Amino acid sequence: MKKITALLLSVLCVLCLASCGTKKADEPSIDPAVDRLGAIKQKGYLEVCTEPYFAPNEFIDVSKTGQDQYQGMDIELAKYIADKIGVELKIVPLEFGAVLAGIAEGKYDLAISALAYSPSRAESMAMSKGYYFGGDGYGIVCRAEDVDKYQTIEDVQQAVVITQSGSVQEAMYKLYVGTSKEFKLTSSMTDTYLAVQEGKADVGIVACSAAQLYADANQNKLAVPALRFDVSEELTGTRVGACLDGTDSLMEVVNECIDELLADGTMQKWHDEAEAYAKKLGVD
Repeated sequence: MKKITALLLSVLCVLCLASCGTKKADEPSIDPAVDRLGAIKQKGYLEVCTEPYFAPNEFIDVSKTGQDQYQGMDIELAKYIADKIGVELKIVPLEFGAVLAGIAEGKYDLAISALAYSPSRAESMAMSKGYYFGGDGYGIVCRAEDVDKYQTIEDVQQAVVITQSGSVQEAMYKLYVGTSKEFKLTSSMTDTYLAVQEGKADVGIVACSAAQLYADANQNKLAVPALRFDVSEELTGTRVGACLDGTDSLMEVVNECIDELLADGTMQKWHDEAEAYAKKLGVD
């Protein structure tokens, strides 16, 4: 009897597996690796990863909860894209390194996290048109009392320098600075600011507008000297990232959204509103 029972159970398991593996006649046949846009429509939501600690692009309003806590220009762009596709939006907060790895591996639909273009980044992910070209370029941040100390690249080369790992700023250090007393990497740009503020590094390689926003929110303990890096056009503009495979139709929608938002000035409006919002909150 035990053998018969075991045999019957085995048969039932095979039948169940066959049943589970059978596609319904009206079920759409969509492979996310082949058609990401179709998969998004099928599941009913757009999953966007971001590092929510880079105001005014993305930041957290601690007075809110759940998805409502995520604010900023990039979040508004994510909402607009989701609305265009006709699905809900799901924001996934990650460290920046995890954003880059996750989108390259196709774990998430889009990365909207103040991504700047770089040749190496374009080899690992698809990148949209640029959607924001404002700001004050790239340069350095230092402690306020040292603002006159760092005026040239040669000055920076004598300092302990820090920036965010995997960022365009890291590439700029290698391209424009090259050598220094010591070079350190952090997991987030906020950690870069803190390291300089606390004396763990002398200079941070930064996006100047974001660094100034941080300084303003922290009693100007930090300062942004006049030094700027002469950045080529291909490194300018903030962009949306996606997996290289199966995202052509999705990126067409993203670029269509960007064209619309740039044409009517909405993107700049969102940036200005987010910047004022972040300052009001005292967001780092």
